[in-house]
Amino acid sequence: MKWKRSERLVDMTRHLLEHPHELIPLTFFSERYKAAKSSISEDLTIVKETFEEKGTGKLVTVSGAAGGAKFVPQTTEAEVRDVIALLKDELGHSDRLLPGGYLFMTDLLGNPRIMDRVGKVFASAFADREIDAIMTVATKGIPIAHAIARHLNVPVVVVRRDSKVTEGSTVSINYVSGSTRRIQTMVLSKRSMQSGQKVLITDDFMKAGGTMVGMKNLLEEFGCELAGIAVLVEAVHHEEVLVDNYLSLVKLHGVNEKDRTIELDEGNYFTKGGN
Repeated sequence: MKWKRSERLVDMTRHLLEHPHELIPLTFFSERYKAAKSSISEDLTIVKETFEEKGTGKLVTVSGAAGGAKFVPQTTEAEVRDVIALLKDELGHSDRLLPGGYLFMTDLLGNPRIMDRVGKVFASAFADREIDAIMTVATKGIPIAHAIARHLNVPVVVVRRDSKVTEGSTVSINYVSGSTRRIQTMVLSKRSMQSGQKVLITDDFMKAGGTMVGMKNLLEEFGCELAGIAVLVEAVHHEEVLVDNYLSLVKLHGVNEKDRTIELDEGNYFTKGGN
């Protein structure tokens, strides 16, 4: 059955959105739709113009026998600011305040729509880093890691606090928690990564950055390269931050447990070159 152009455009758009950062040969589309490559090229031009006009992302086309098209998700500055404003509004409610100055964030991390938007924001910022995997520490960082991974089309690597029999052989390191100054342990299966991979590390909350340093050290044990750091919320405090060149969406300046007020601000996403 030969596809109509309208049908091709809808299906082609769906396929590209579901396979970001993957070079899809023209022959794939040509055989799928029983259409000439010239017609497919015209279709891709329409999709490309629409993606760019609507701020969905960019469509990179590669010419030649091994050529094809690759969709790279992108966010506009307005979209990023909308996401930041949403997070600040949600996190600013006084009933989120927990003893010790912590914020309840589990419901946000469990909201797939919000996490998908967060993932696209970070994926857009790191789109040119040729990232091979996303790393996070169990458990709260996992939704963010999967959201970013979806838009970069790469696997997620989960670091644990203790070894599991289902993980097989593992590598473990000790690191100093930046906030509590306690010695803690990180464990990762030897099968999780391959030497030479570029890895983006992420977490939901960062104080001094001790956990990030731990993950960075773990990458070195595997012979992998740190490609970037993405943080949902960073806390402002008097201690020196132990990591550099990270991106954050929201900054927690402080809380007043007596008055039950939470002071939030925009993170460093724009000042550190996120968009």
